[in-house]
Order: sequence, then C-alpha cells, then structure tokens
Amino acid sequence: MNERELLVDCLERLNKLAFPYYLTGSMAGNYWGIPRTTHDIDFVIALVAANVDRIVAAFSDVFHIDERAVRAAFDPPHQFNAIDTRSSLKIDFWLAQQTPFENSMFERRMHTTLFGSEVWLASPEDVILHKLYWNKITPSERQLGDAAGIVAVQGEHLDRTYLLRWSDSLGVTDDITRLLRGEIRPKQS
Repeated sequence: MNERELLVDCLERLNKLAFPYYLTGSMAGNYWGIPRTTHDIDFVIALVAANVDRIVAAFSDVFHIDERAVRAAFDPPHQFNAIDTRSSLKIDFWLAQQTPFENSMFERRMHTTLFGSEVWLASPEDVILHKLYWNKITPSERQLGDAAGIVAVQGEHLDRTYLLRWSDSLGVTDDITRLLRGEIRPKQS
C-alpha cells in the first residue's frame, strides 16, 4: 500500500464516520504546493469522548490503534496515531482545539475530491501558517520549503491579508514576510 492508497483508505473511513475533520500537513501541502514524499498523513478531527469507540473500531481492522492513546489525546499534546499494518505508514490524528486560529482553520476548510474520494482540506493559507508555526516550535527546512512551495504554486491566489492577520498572533510574521517577498524558496530537488 502506497501513500496515495492509504490516504484514500483513511478518507473513506473518516467520511463514513462523519466526524468533522480536515487533511493538513504534508499531504495538504502537496495538494496546494510542490509535492514531496512523506511518511505520514495528518488529520485534525473534532472528536468527543463518546466517539472514541467508533474511531477505534473504524481503524482497528488493518491499523494498530490503541484506545488508551486515543483517550489520552484529550490531554496535551492532543494527538494519537494509527499505524497501517500493510505499509507501516503512520496516520497522525490531532484533536481540534477551541482556539481562535484552529476555529478559523475549521471554518475555512475546503471540500473537494482527491484521488476520487471526498476530502475536507485545510486552506493553502492555513497550511502555510501551520507549517511556519511548527517550524517555530521545531525548526525544519522541510517546513519552510513546504510553505515556500505553496506560495510558489498559489502565488497571487493567496489571501495575503489573512496570512498577515494571523502571522502576528502565531509569532511567524518575519517568516510570512520573507515568504511573500520570495526570500524563502522551495527546496530544489
């Protein structure tokens, strides 16, 4: 099973569960920007404690998913994963937090079709901001390159007002400014 097949499998499972979610991380960056290989798939989900059994059941047939880890995700760092036993690829599930930025990301998520499956996808602006925020926490040329790849592909279609509005509260204003000026470039393969 490759990354694309695994993504489609996960989308079908999540869509059947009907939990609000969106695809983010490198897969969303690949959609909006310059694609690269990745070894995990990131979703933000609106999960409530009463639905833990449902998500565990939906993924337990061919994934290693630990119910205790899912329940523990209601505390920081609000994350659990499922490992695909067919490929050993990892799915990271981040529980949606009620912060102004995360609420905005949920409001701006986009419904589209990806590889023949319906998907809720983080907006390009939100993927950029999120990657820059993570780069601030754990510096990585990969995060900066992904963000620059989205800027390179989306160009003038990006909502620059939105990017600048959130960059201050996320502490990434310098990086956004450098990205929009073209001072941070996508990684050249």
